[in-house]
Amino acid sequence: MGEHDVKLESDQREISFFLKRLLTDVRALEQLMADGWFDTGARRIGAEQEIFLVDSNWKPAPLAPQILEQLNDPMFVTELAQFNLEFNLDPLLFSGNCLSQLEEQLKGGYQKLVEVTRKVDGHVVLSGILPTLSKSDLGLENMTPNPRYFALNRALNSLKGGPYAFKIKGIDEINVNHDSVMVEACNTSFQVHFQVAPDEFAGLYNVSQAVLAPVLAAACNSPMLFGKRLWHETRIGLFEQSIDTRADSHYVRDNLSRVTFGRDWVKSSPLEIFREDISRFRAILSSEEEEDPFKVMARKQAPALKALRLHNGTIYRWNRICYGITEGVPHFRIENRVLPSGPTLIDEVANAAFWFGLMAGASHVYGDISERMPFEDAKQNFINAARAGINAQITWVEMKPQPAQQLILEHLLPLARSGLEQSGITRDDIDKYLGVLEERVRGGQTGSQWMLGSFQKMDRRVSLVERMTALTSGMVQRQEQNIPVAQWAYARLEEGGGWRHSFHKIEQIMSTDLITVQEHEPIELVANMMDWHTIRHVLVEDNRHRLVGLISHRALIRYLGQNLCLDDKNPVLVRDLMQANPLTIEPEQNTLTAIKLMREQGISCLPVVKNGELVGVVTDSDFMKVASLLLEQQLLK
Repeated sequence: MGEHDVKLESDQREISFFLKRLLTDVRALEQLMADGWFDTGARRIGAEQEIFLVDSNWKPAPLAPQILEQLNDPMFVTELAQFNLEFNLDPLLFSGNCLSQLEEQLKGGYQKLVEVTRKVDGHVVLSGILPTLSKSDLGLENMTPNPRYFALNRALNSLKGGPYAFKIKGIDEINVNHDSVMVEACNTSFQVHFQVAPDEFAGLYNVSQAVLAPVLAAACNSPMLFGKRLWHETRIGLFEQSIDTRADSHYVRDNLSRVTFGRDWVKSSPLEIFREDISRFRAILSSEEEEDPFKVMARKQAPALKALRLHNGTIYRWNRICYGITEGVPHFRIENRVLPSGPTLIDEVANAAFWFGLMAGASHVYGDISERMPFEDAKQNFINAARAGINAQITWVEMKPQPAQQLILEHLLPLARSGLEQSGITRDDIDKYLGVLEERVRGGQTGSQWMLGSFQKMDRRVSLVERMTALTSGMVQRQEQNIPVAQWAYARLEEGGGWRHSFHKIEQIMSTDLITVQEHEPIELVANMMDWHTIRHVLVEDNRHRLVGLISHRALIRYLGQNLCLDDKNPVLVRDLMQANPLTIEPEQNTLTAIKLMREQGISCLPVVKNGELVGVVTDSDFMKVASLLLEQQLLK
């Protein structure tokens, strides 16, 4: 999706033209490989850094347009959401002190971005998923106003034919729908590149697939979404579902998601991946201008293969093959897309060093890894690592399943060290970055473990939003010091700035753990629910979670006072006593608006509705809890 001049395919004729150009690019790629055009003498590495932008309240802030304008630097580019940015690093030869150079480039881009962001009263956050992100931040009003993003959204929505469903279960569980591709903006990553020659591609790509799980297990930094504790790397499950355009079916078909680990080992050539992706995934975007690659090649120049790269950019393999041109010479790269952003720049380079070392070391030690390890093990390992992080069980080459921590410390760190040494990386770089990773793995404190541990230590009486704010603020303060996450102390509530950042919107204080009934159910059920759960209001909804009405304890008491004997033959139903069409509020509205509304209307319960669906409730009891906490904090000063 690096191209800006793209458009949504709107008719079969346009689709047909684009596919013809795409197939021409494939034939040109075959010719380039057959004629030996590709760079085979250099090994280069590179990286792309994605970040979140937040305001002074630590909430997502659409600051990207004004920050980019002030930066005026091609190194920095837009992302899907206006609260995200990306900066790209220059490629480096994989030798000597390239890892230190990589960190210095990261520091330079990060510091430049931090300085400009501070001028607009914002902060830069390195996190796979931002703790303070809420579902209301994912509206199209926060999408970057660039035609390619809107075209991608329309194309994927057209293929999906309905809302995207997200179901992820960890300690907690999330089960929500969303109507756009903006959920992808929940994720930020640190993507690293490893250049490979065509004749070594299959072997190295298979190694990259095999080592993906242990590398991810050591790097997890995304354990929470919307305040729910899910997978240790929730990005994996979330991203796979956010781009999943497959429609539900009554029949079992082996359809692949556009975000995929893959189906099998690569046998011999990078062409296998391009051919499979063209065969299995519909073209959804096109560009206005296309070159004739064979005419370009006739001029002794490397063609851009624009159609092929555009289509490839809409397929999100966790290890993606990339075609590029450096100093007029084409090359292939393997792009590792699993590493999350953060927790710090030095942690990110340590993750990259581990992957680079395993790429070099495993291919030397194991030879053809596809003959030593079933593909199903590599794929299951990847899922296990995303779910359980450093605690995952991993089945390695000709070994029994074992904890990722043990496998990394006993087998894979020595293997990565050997690979870096053979590649000519300086001992200082190897010791520094593999030392950072070893300390993290040995102590068991990944970014995800730090977040979960910090969250667990915080006072449960404090609102969820206040705890998420403290996590984000604490993360930023530690990141700016660039101290490895293995050495971080847990975040404290006071780091979030207290209550002032935590109660601005209804969604920050509303309850989402709802006790509801349906209108055809007996009123006795309502009475028992109120007694069992010590509540004074019960909401009435239909099968599609649309609000139908509300029953208060006062209405119930009034009825019972007037009808002391209940008639079993003619039971009173919820619909007979409920208040139909009660006053409601939306989750994004200001808390003061709710307080004023409840005071003026003389009500103590306000259902929260979004797009006709019941999503929460706020009552006077919620405001009393907030008030008591604030009073306690003031009295303790």
